[in-house]
Amino acid sequence: MTDLKTGILLWSQAATWPEMLDAAKRVDRLGYEHLWTWDHLYAIFGDPYQPIFEGWTSLAAWAMATDQTRLGLLVGANTFRNPGVTAKMAATLDHISDGRAILGIGGAWMEPEHRAHGIDFGSGFGQRLDWLDEAVGAMRAVLDGGSATSEPGAHYAYDDLRHQPLPIQKRLPIMIGGSGEKKTLRTVAKYADMWNAMGTLELMTHKVEVLRGHCDAVGRDIGEIEFTLGVKLTIRDSEAEADRVWKAAMEHNRTPMANVENDVTFWNGSPEQIADRLRPYVELGFHTVISEQPAPYDVETFERFIGEVKPLIDRG
Repeated sequence: MTDLKTGILLWSQAATWPEMLDAAKRVDRLGYEHLWTWDHLYAIFGDPYQPIFEGWTSLAAWAMATDQTRLGLLVGANTFRNPGVTAKMAATLDHISDGRAILGIGGAWMEPEHRAHGIDFGSGFGQRLDWLDEAVGAMRAVLDGGSATSEPGAHYAYDDLRHQPLPIQKRLPIMIGGSGEKKTLRTVAKYADMWNAMGTLELMTHKVEVLRGHCDAVGRDIGEIEFTLGVKLTIRDSEAEADRVWKAAMEHNRTPMANVENDVTFWNGSPEQIADRLRPYVELGFHTVISEQPAPYDVETFERFIGEVKPLIDRG
């Protein structure tokens, strides 16, 4: 028997706020463990200038409108905010939600939104991942009631950084998104409570082994890290009908099919087809599955993922 944990990420582009709020309430009522959204300032599918809402303020609003689902960004852009401020925001969200916050964080990747807003994008991905490692170490320390002071030459300049109030949760979870083998997965091994990754089964099998090596190197039990798989589900009675719904959603998001037809994270099919595809990932250790859902939000998929796919996985 498996107890699959399920989550929904609501794309924050191409939707009105009433649509996002209604969808969040529905996810909560259906019993999902997690509710997520992006941390982007420009849309990341299709036209970058279409409407999109900011992540942290969305989470704060959802915290007041939901009762049970946990809340986080998948994942926060470390470059957007000073990490000390991010830690303060996470702790505040934990109090607003009565202990349901997750601090999702990653190195950030979308250059146009950084350039347009005048946000430092660094010299390259490697440097941003160095910043991420430094940031997560400080955030973990202050969220746990300690303090952070930067080493000479560090990117940040913490000076006896400490926070009150502490989160409601004894250990507010940190989720790190990404699968870079040299830096990201080492940061996951050092600090993460949750890891989010996506890709083919073959790729994920390889990434798990790389993470295991980093955990061994830093003296961490890999079993302490919750593996979360990112997918984008459309569920109908047939794959053909799911494809039709998915293509309509991409049109709504101003996204040409040529941009997404080779994206292996879009899974369309019946509950049985989705469950069959998920099982080997669950056997690999991905016991939490988070489906990213574009606007217009697909109520049928919300209901069938937790109501039909999850029971098929749980029964084995």
